[in-house]
Formats: sequence, structure tokens, C-alpha cells
Amino acid sequence: MASIVLLGLGLAGYSAWLLEFFMPTGVSLTDQPVWDLFYAQPVFQLATGIGGLAFFLTGPTLMRLAPVHWTGRLTSVSVSAFGIVLMVYAGVPETVVTPNLLNAAFALGALSLVFWWPAGWRAWAVGGLVVVLIAWALVVVSMLAGHLEGLFTRIQLVVHAVEIVIGGAYVVQTPVPVSGRKMSVAGAMLRSNRHRK
Repeated sequence: MASIVLLGLGLAGYSAWLLEFFMPTGVSLTDQPVWDLFYAQPVFQLATGIGGLAFFLTGPTLMRLAPVHWTGRLTSVSVSAFGIVLMVYAGVPETVVTPNLLNAAFALGALSLVFWWPAGWRAWAVGGLVVVLIAWALVVVSMLAGHLEGLFTRIQLVVHAVEIVIGGAYVVQTPVPVSGRKMSVAGAMLRSNRHRK
């Protein structure tokens, strides 16, 4: 439950850029990157910082759901790392390297899901990773071209939001054992065999 609440709060803060459709900002939707909103209204910076804090706190709660092997733990670490970088960026938006760190942390988290989500969910993980990487590539190309960066950074945030929603859906349907830690498939099979004896 804590994971869902924190993920929801993180997503709300990360999606605060949508408020630009309801308040004057003077920021171009097509040519200025979404992060330029930080300079237009303080509410965007504050909301993004809160979202980052929520993602940072989500990481440890996801440890209870991830399998014990490193790929599952990598997802939790990636979520927390994404939250830390998001808070830094909200506090010091002039930092040039931070957007790349944000993209790298998000892509790493999306990649880690491919290795440990079960078969039924793995297709979502693979599709999500592909779209995340395409969105990142479009942002890089638009930055180099000096045109449409605003459009593609906003598309990227929509892609990230959808990926977070898919992750939240996985968390919702994943039962947490009484011990508080999700077992690996092998562990669940061993326990089942013991009960049969």
C-alpha cells in the first residue's frame, strides 16, 4: 500500500508540468524544454522536488515486492536514484548533466523490469523500455537540431508517466507474503513442495 501511495505522489509531482495548460508561463510548448517551467513559476520546481522525494522513498518499499536476485533489487535502487536526481534537478535546475542522469536512471529501471517480471508482464516491460529509449533519442535529436525540444521533452514525460502507471499496476496485483517479502518463483515452488509432504 505504501508503494502505491508513494508512486502516486511521485507521479503527481512529476506530472505537475501539465499545469502549464491552466496557468500563464510564457514557456513555448514546442521549442522550450519542459524544465524551463522551473523558471516561470515556483510551483513546478516545488512539485517536482516533492515528486522526487516520493520516488526516493518508494525504492525501499519496493524491496518487499522485488525478488531477492539483483535484477529485482536494481529496480528498487533505480527508482530511488531517479528520485534523488529529480530532487537535485528541482533544487539546482541549472545543472547540465542532471537531465542525462534522469534519463539514464529511468532507462535502467525500465531495463531491469525485463529481467525479472514474469512472462505475462515481460511484454509490457520490453515495450515500455523500447518506447522509453525512443523518446530519449527524440529528445537528444531535437536538442542537437535546436528545434521541437519542448514538444519531445513533454512527450518523454508522458512516456515516463505511462511506464510508472504500468509499474504501479504490477505492484497492485503482486501479493505480499505474510513475511513481508515476495518470494522468487523458485522459493514459492520449494514452499509448495514442502506443504505437499
